[in-house]
Amino acid sequence: MKIFIAEDEPPARERLTATLARVAPEARVLGHSDTVQGTLAWLADHPAPDLLLLDIQLADGLSLELFRDRRLALPTVFTTAYDQFALQAFQALAVDYLLKPVSDTALAQALAKAEQWRSHFDLQAKERWNHQLDGLLQRLSPPAGRQRIVGRKGGQQFHALELADIAYFVSVDKLSFAVTQAGERYLVEPTLGELEEELGPQRFFRANRQLLVAAGAVQRFAPAGKGRLKLALSPALDGELLISQERAAAFRQWLEG
Repeated sequence: MKIFIAEDEPPARERLTATLARVAPEARVLGHSDTVQGTLAWLADHPAPDLLLLDIQLADGLSLELFRDRRLALPTVFTTAYDQFALQAFQALAVDYLLKPVSDTALAQALAKAEQWRSHFDLQAKERWNHQLDGLLQRLSPPAGRQRIVGRKGGQQFHALELADIAYFVSVDKLSFAVTQAGERYLVEPTLGELEEELGPQRFFRANRQLLVAAGAVQRFAPAGKGRLKLALSPALDGELLISQERAAAFRQWLEG
């Protein structure tokens, strides 16, 4: 099986390649990229691989953008460090959806599914695939012109908050709060996962399961051991704010714009 890998975190790509070598020594990795545009360029210049292994969040956007080109209908396995994305929708669209770190067993099962998928992918299946893709792209794309979100403060007082004024969203005891640059906190209805899907990666970065942060709120960051990063935000947020090794490289690239 010939495979192409799109992964923007070198340590994660190396681990995935090593796992492939263990569970499918006959498989060949033809190439890799850390961006959507780099992946498109590679696919345009090379014969189609048998399987795409795609991290959902690449350095320049969502890997789903690859499939806006209707000619690209290849067996695909998505990987991600978080499960906040539309899991059921991705499972319907892709051969499989794997959470990092990817285990040997999970990858072996995904490769077996890919072989079966390739042998049964006819025109009718492609039409269903395209329909599922349209729905998922629409769900993950930020609404055109969306500039505000409704927040609640002081019982039943609702406020229209400008997204440009929000420093970060934080999850506390299963509740989501928007914190403005002025340090005011508002309860908002969507979960952090839903906010990430709706607002897109250009505006906010999912630092960890509790934090979705705007670039302007990052005051500084420093190494925290084991490849992790420790954040300091403005306005300040209580507690130790860590970005995992898996997310550190993507965070740096996102922050640099």
